[in-house]
This record gives sequence, C-alpha cells and structure tokens, in this order.
Amino acid sequence: MMEKITFRPEGEEEVLFYVLEQTRIGGHNYILVTDVEEGDGEAYIMKDMSADGDEESVYDMVEDDAELEAVAEVFEKMLEDVTLEGPND
Repeated sequence: MMEKITFRPEGEEEVLFYVLEQTRIGGHNYILVTDVEEGDGEAYIMKDMSADGDEESVYDMVEDDAELEAVAEVFEKMLEDVTLEGPND
C-alpha cells in the first residue's frame, strides 16, 4: 500500500496524493506523487519547503522548467519503467 499525503493548496480544497518515490537533491527533499493508487494518473513533483526542525513538511509543486526536468530525470532513473511527460510533451 502506498503512502498517502494530503496537499492543501492555499484557498482550495485539499487533495489526496499517493507517494511514488522520494529523493534528496541539492539539500532539498522531493517527492513524486500521483492522484491515483493504481494505473496511469497524473504525476506531480513536489519540493519540501519546510525548515529543518519543522513538525510538518510543507510541499510546493515544482514549476520551474529546469528544476522540473532535472528532478524528473532522477525519478525516471529510480523507477526505470516510468516515463514522466511534461505538460508540453
């Protein structure tokens, strides 16, 4: 069973995501999440923005194209059978 996280975008309803993988790059934690537990769903890369010692993690969607591409490449290598496509692919 996959780990679940609740994402609460500011001013919007909370969304439940399933964590596919996590990694640490350049001192930042990143998670790869999806909106469905099984099958082909939308995948998102999120960056931990919380400070060291914070009780709860605070994640933001990665939107910078260069950062997104670099982190997606790492996740693809980790998951081997997964190809991540950007919104423009």
